[in-house]
Amino acid sequence: MSEHAASVEITNPTGLHARPAVKLTKLAKTFADATVQVALAEGGPWIDAKSVVKIMALKAGRGAFLHIRAGGAQGAEALAALAALVRRDFDETHV
Repeated sequence: MSEHAASVEITNPTGLHARPAVKLTKLAKTFADATVQVALAEGGPWIDAKSVVKIMALKAGRGAFLHIRAGGAQGAEALAALAALVRRDFDETHV
C-alpha cells in the first residue's frame, strides 16, 4: 500500500476553526477506503482526519502548514480532494 502526502498552507483568515474543521472531516469521511491523517509538523504527531474533535484540537492558525497523508485504495484521491479544499479556504467567502 502506497502512502500519499502533501503540505498545504492554511490561508483562511480564521485558520482551521469549527466550520473548516467540520468540512475537512466530512470530506475525509467520504473516502471510506482511505486512511487520512494530518499534522502541523512533518514528523507529527499525526491525527485522524476523520475526527472533528481532534482536528479542532490542532488549533491551526492562518499561515500554518497542514501536512496531510493518505493511504489505502482511495488514498491519492482523498489527498487531492483534501489539499484542494484547504487551498480553496474551505470554500468560505471572505469580504
